[in-house]
Amino acid sequence: MGRWVKPEVYPLMAAMAFVGSICAFQLTRNVLTNPDVRINKTNRTTAVLENEEEGKRYSQHGFRKFLSDRNPEVFPAINRFFSGKD
Repeated sequence: MGRWVKPEVYPLMAAMAFVGSICAFQLTRNVLTNPDVRINKTNRTTAVLENEEEGKRYSQHGFRKFLSDRNPEVFPAINRFFSGKD
């Protein structure tokens, strides 16, 4: 690859690989665990699925539960410093 790819392109390739892996993860997660996606024929025949607990489990995943009790601040120490609060 060194002959036809310049070294300046490596960070761009790394960023694109990272974004591609995030897209692949999200697509796989939606296909396998989303309650609105119906792959098998028995679920497709049902017009309205009664799966409220499955929907809650999908929307309230572990990362969202982890962030639910945190302050929505990017830099809390800098915010406290400039606001004068200790």
